[in-house]
Amino acid sequence: MQMEYNRIADIKRLQFIIDSLKQHLPTGSVVLDVGCGNGIIARHLGSEGFNVYGIDVSSKAIEKARALTDFPNVSFDVISAEELVADGRKYHAIICSEVLEHLNQPEKLLNVLYQSLADDGVLIVTVPNGMGPREVLITKPVIALQKKDNWVWRCILKVKSMLGYKGTTVQSDADDLTHVQFFSKHSLENLARKTRFKIISFGKTNFIDDVFPFSFFTKKIKILQKWDGAIAEVLPYQLTGSFVTVWEKNP
Repeated sequence: MQMEYNRIADIKRLQFIIDSLKQHLPTGSVVLDVGCGNGIIARHLGSEGFNVYGIDVSSKAIEKARALTDFPNVSFDVISAEELVADGRKYHAIICSEVLEHLNQPEKLLNVLYQSLADDGVLIVTVPNGMGPREVLITKPVIALQKKDNWVWRCILKVKSMLGYKGTTVQSDADDLTHVQFFSKHSLENLARKTRFKIISFGKTNFIDDVFPFSFFTKKIKILQKWDGAIAEVLPYQLTGSFVTVWEKNP
């Protein structure tokens, strides 16, 4: 299958998910992809032979996921995670990738996922580092401008529109992709404990390849993205762009 991700950091995140599933998933199990968006992760897992069930509350995203997916071992539904508990089904692996940062109360979703996860299963969570370069230098200032809705923000919107920016990502066509949570490594670990999980594996993605003006060059020169990812591996966790993690139920 042709790689749909263009950024090295996204490919690195996907590979972390694949490797983690291969390490922990029993044969024949179904992977639940919560907040699957356009199904890009589900499709790649399907091409690797995994059985995947993707869900999202965005009908627009699921419509696109279905249109782009022709794997018989991958399916999608427009339902909320809360609806999963009613059928009582347990999953040996659940993916929650780039979802928690969009939720006002992420612990509510994690409590549902706890009930849906088999006792010996794993939950794979990926989130932006809320204290990392991208969130501090780009995301937070943009959100502050957006809330003010002044002439500066309107000018930014016009420029973004001229450059073809649509407000969506390769991962999701959902209408609202605003970040409302900014996790540090410490706060993510606290959230796991609060919801009866423990994080058994922590990984990193990138450093500054998606921060302007560096992003102007890294988008055009892929080797710079590879170097950026390699640099991230030797820097403290506080400086990674995103966290990629594996959780299990806390006995």
